[in-house]
Amino acid sequence: MRIGNLDIGSKLILAPMAEVTDSSFRKICRENGAGLTFTQMVSAEGVIRNNFETLRHYSFSRSEKPIGVQILGNDPNILRQAAKEISLQKPDLIDLNCGCPVDKVYSNRMGSALLDDPKKLGNLVRNLVEGANGVPVSVKLRLGKDRNRINVIENARTAEENGASLLFVHARTRTDRYDTVADWSHLSKVKAAVKIPVVGNGSIFTPDDAKRMLNETGCDSAMVARGALGNPFLFSRFQIMIETGNDPGTPDPVIVRETLLRHIKYLEDEFGQVLALDKAKKQSIWYFKSYSKVDLLMEKIFSIKNLDELRVLINEHSEKIPGLPLNQAENREIHQKFQKKVLFWLAEEVDKAFG
Repeated sequence: MRIGNLDIGSKLILAPMAEVTDSSFRKICRENGAGLTFTQMVSAEGVIRNNFETLRHYSFSRSEKPIGVQILGNDPNILRQAAKEISLQKPDLIDLNCGCPVDKVYSNRMGSALLDDPKKLGNLVRNLVEGANGVPVSVKLRLGKDRNRINVIENARTAEENGASLLFVHARTRTDRYDTVADWSHLSKVKAAVKIPVVGNGSIFTPDDAKRMLNETGCDSAMVARGALGNPFLFSRFQIMIETGNDPGTPDPVIVRETLLRHIKYLEDEFGQVLALDKAKKQSIWYFKSYSKVDLLMEKIFSIKNLDELRVLINEHSEKIPGLPLNQAENREIHQKFQKKVLFWLAEEVDKAFG
């Protein structure tokens, strides 16, 4: 798939996620074959005010390219100014968030609230394109406000008409829960309605999920969000499956351990010992969530006081679990709990998007 001068081939894309897609997580996913990653969502107002937290969230190194920056806002002038500022960092893509369902975002008439007004959405896209200094602009959409108001095709055409180079379509409505299975049937309709590339998003947890989405919808690529948490291997497994026809399967706990330890080192380098600890604990649970004895890991991990203790625990834990992941029934139960708690990290952090 091509985006302007960028060609990511058949690789999957990592979605922006608040308090998750920091530099360490992006590096791990890139090492495992993600074709494009995103910084965390930032507010347009925070960008033009040079808010420290906002600047930190969309900063990236040259080695992380190709990379996109997702922006949140509803004022055309502010979006245009913010796009100019962001373009100086030379990202490969600037994305307008029209999909975030969180109440605080929605009540401020941003994110998925923009789905209700295609005319305004088009004006915002146009101003973003005008300020982006040639950096391609994409738009992240949901199907609509709810199942009685699905207007994704109208919004997709509006985005295209106003200069968007790419569409990301989350196949849920604003009111759908995250444990609601995404409705991919609308993705093929969007793909047929526009000429620009369309990337599907929603309910991708395995390489086979991504392959099925692409086969069933004709989308140009797929974007992975929750499926990548503790599972950067999804990107490399998908690429191997595309090239060979076979999914190499869930990695051995030794590979999981080594990848997690490298991820923790990146966190330590980025945030320092103290701030990295809670982030590393969260990642550790995610990495081992599909393996047996994860409940024992969770019992011990919250008493850990520093990263060295955490590394010892990870090494001990990985030696005690068998090489095979949880059986199908166990994995389904863990997966269901994980789906219902998908926003647990976001509930306390969403205010930062308005910094």
